[in-house]
Amino acid sequence: MYHFIVNPNSRSGNGRKIWNRIRTILDKKSIAYRSYMTKYAGHAIRLAEEITKDASCEKPVTIIVMGGDGTIHEVLTGIRNLKAVIFGFIPTGSGNDFCRGMNLPHDPVQALKIILYDHRIGRMDVPVIRLKNEDGTVTTSRFGISTGMGYDAAVCHEVQVTPAKKMLNNFGLGKLTYLYVALRQMLFLTPSSVRFTLDENRKYAYDKLYFIAVMNQKYEGGGFQFCPLANTHDHILDVIAVEGIPRLLMCLALPSAFRGAHTKVPGIHIYRCRSIVIESPVPSPIHIDGEPCGFKKKIAVSTEKEQISILLPE
Repeated sequence: MYHFIVNPNSRSGNGRKIWNRIRTILDKKSIAYRSYMTKYAGHAIRLAEEITKDASCEKPVTIIVMGGDGTIHEVLTGIRNLKAVIFGFIPTGSGNDFCRGMNLPHDPVQALKIILYDHRIGRMDVPVIRLKNEDGTVTTSRFGISTGMGYDAAVCHEVQVTPAKKMLNNFGLGKLTYLYVALRQMLFLTPSSVRFTLDENRKYAYDKLYFIAVMNQKYEGGGFQFCPLANTHDHILDVIAVEGIPRLLMCLALPSAFRGAHTKVPGIHIYRCRSIVIESPVPSPIHIDGEPCGFKKKIAVSTEKEQISILLPE
């Protein structure tokens, strides 16, 4: 039995059309499944909680996510027991960094074929982020791709509202939305003072930090290969911190990140750790798997002890 969690509004509303194609194939082949449509932000968390409430290592459930990268973060957050789930993904979003990082097809029908027939079961790290709210409570979320503070998060915030996203999605050029917004944001970018601690003992501080991203995958923001050596099953987080670079050089270096050729630019630092705490003196924009998560002064990230099983190409 497959449990499909579908975001019908992904890819500017094309998610429902893609699901109808997938559902037709499932029915034609008499595949046993249940489907769940997300109706609001955060709904996929509740659906995943409900689907996995009785799951165990002896009775695992198979969850197939149909949506963008942001839907992945919601489903991972809602899963009650990572060891009791087999995870699959059919892309219907615009960024699709998860597909790039996990070598999954971008075509939904090909992705379904792998899930049903031509797959192997791999293992994937699941990072968790803790955000402190204004009332003192702490919000915990999981993610599959990355989280970040500063410039990259500001780009994610704007991507969600820019009219260019829908237009480019209609032409299959969704990833260009991120490049367009990234270059536009560069005009208004103001670096800030940020300090962070790796593994509770390695401390760093930069006065002019543009952004810091904590990566589970190589890719972020529609194909930027920010951490080229990131490995999704080594229990390690890869971190990129960008500071003190002249604005013009930033504009020149940004496109080179599509090839992972940016890492030798002075001011771009790559770190590896098992946990990280990031602190800013002023509230800074935050994103989780490309979804805006408001403005925070402090975030803490680590990896869950348990990995999740994932359906990958043979």
